[in-house]
Amino acid sequence: MSDLGPELLNAMFVLVGLLLAATGVRALLDSTNPRRLTTGAFWLLLAFTFAFGEAVPYAVTGIVILVIGAITLSKGVRVGTLQEGTDEEKEAGARRLGNWLFVPALALAAIAVGVSTWAPFGEESGQLSIGVASIAALLIAWVLTRAPARVVAGETDRLIQQVGSVGMLPQFLAMLGVVFTAAGVGEVVANAISVIVPEGSELAGVIAYCVGMALFTAVVGNAFAAYTVITAGIGVPFVFALGGDPIIAGALAMTAGFCGTLITPMAANFNALPVALLEMKDSNGVIKAQAPLAAVLFVAHIVLMYLWAF
Repeated sequence: MSDLGPELLNAMFVLVGLLLAATGVRALLDSTNPRRLTTGAFWLLLAFTFAFGEAVPYAVTGIVILVIGAITLSKGVRVGTLQEGTDEEKEAGARRLGNWLFVPALALAAIAVGVSTWAPFGEESGQLSIGVASIAALLIAWVLTRAPARVVAGETDRLIQQVGSVGMLPQFLAMLGVVFTAAGVGEVVANAISVIVPEGSELAGVIAYCVGMALFTAVVGNAFAAYTVITAGIGVPFVFALGGDPIIAGALAMTAGFCGTLITPMAANFNALPVALLEMKDSNGVIKAQAPLAAVLFVAHIVLMYLWAF
């Protein structure tokens, strides 16, 4: 079964590409959207990278991404007319389904965990888990609501368009960490920190490690992307080399990075997507609500790393 992992993963990417392509076609046909040509081009090009990214040369994909970036920079992506039911229809559906509305969301999480830990798909199990769980949750929602196929397609398009260009950030940010590591950013960071941090100071090393993780995560929007760079540049020479337990310090450094996730718009999944989906007026509303807790958690990480790792 492990041999099926890569094939199924590619199939998932192709499926995402088809969904994005459908949104692109809808955008092109939407005469009410003043930017329908650029909006349609954005979604179709993004669909191309998902559906054919494995088959085309990297240079071609790079050019497509640059074009996508140019469209986004010029504010060429707009939300057109969305297919939504009336308020009366939504209220009637909510009364009919009641708490059963939460079943698809809960099922998605449970199935994702199950697939990632049990399914014999080899190294791709973790990546496949979200795709498999999403399809299963969609089918469950379809059965519960008994919605026509056109409604399912329309709601899929609505969510994609509401998320907008922000939806491409997670892929870009994950790639950014690999680029930074390959470019030797960790060594540059280590050289800069060595001038500031007192030699042999465990507390200073811990503070530098936590601050580096939080700040770098805020810049790139992804603690996983920041982890390799900051651990190589700060964690190893200024914490591990002084006797800090790599397991304890490394784990706390990762979650210290998540404190940076809570306060940055670059963390699209956590801070930008909710704003788009909930149609919040304040684009930084999620960040403002999370900032006080992030500060408390950050200080706690410094204390715990210093007390537990040494």
